[in-house]
Amino acid sequence: MRVPIRIATRDWDYLTPLVLGEVSSDRLDLQVDRVGTLIPDLATSDIYDAAEVSFSRYTSAMAAGDDAVVGIPCFIMRGFRHRCVITTEASPMTRLSDLAGKRIGVTGWRDSGNTWTRAALRREGVGVEDAYWFAGRLTANHPIVDRLDGFGRPGRIEAAPGERPMMELLAEGGLDAVFTPFMPDGYFENGSGFRQLLPDFVKAEKAYLDDVGYVPGMHIVALKAEVAEQHPWLPSELTRLVDASQQIWTSRRRKYAETTPWIFDELLRSARDLPANWNASGLVANAKMIADFVTELREQGIMQSNLTPQSLFPFEAELSINA
Repeated sequence: MRVPIRIATRDWDYLTPLVLGEVSSDRLDLQVDRVGTLIPDLATSDIYDAAEVSFSRYTSAMAAGDDAVVGIPCFIMRGFRHRCVITTEASPMTRLSDLAGKRIGVTGWRDSGNTWTRAALRREGVGVEDAYWFAGRLTANHPIVDRLDGFGRPGRIEAAPGERPMMELLAEGGLDAVFTPFMPDGYFENGSGFRQLLPDFVKAEKAYLDDVGYVPGMHIVALKAEVAEQHPWLPSELTRLVDASQQIWTSRRRKYAETTPWIFDELLRSARDLPANWNASGLVANAKMIADFVTELREQGIMQSNLTPQSLFPFEAELSINA
């Protein structure tokens, strides 16, 4: 009898073969629910056994001794962050170092993606203490919630003034730049008034890749601890399904490349410039990236723990030892 597992993930297109059942398991009956936002707490969910979770929040929970969920080094969301820094078309800024002393909006202070974006800035000499930070909602369509998450500091890290949408503040000059993983409605239209801060962000991201050796991971797959303990093979099987779905999707995109006029160029560039294992799952393949992320959380004052990749993913580490 196959074990029934219900998982919540964002609507990543490469999971389509998995959602359609083209990737399956003899041991696992997987139901994939595509959600607009990450579920608030997998450990207490009455619906889900597994979920896409924030790498940052998982790391913070492990540092606090909370092992209610088992994280799997299967990074369901990866991406470079240089493209996620936006400003106005009229702005004179064209380098990350130009953000020194500037007012920067972020969609959530300890979000994994924003942590990686600040890491990119730190490499260019702009640390947390070298700018003024405001956490808030991106547009009026986003909810007003606590985005400081306990890390606010008057005069350095504050809520957006009056909880106003950050894109409005950016347009009016109240902010100099905004960090966002997802572009707001209208951003891709000609005449939006906004642009990426870096004119050639792909070049900057390639240089970053050549230097660090990885594509940063933002979200991981996680299981409730009691489910993983009852079925120790589940983390590996979930990883296999996600990886297989991505492989099938990539193969099909290369064949059916007319979904947008220039996606063919993107596919060629990715194959040329990215290492073949850029999205590989597993502890060994991601050890440097995981260790660097822990370092960034410490350097940015989000966490003080000296976690290692092995202590952060103990279930995976133990499986590797017993293999």
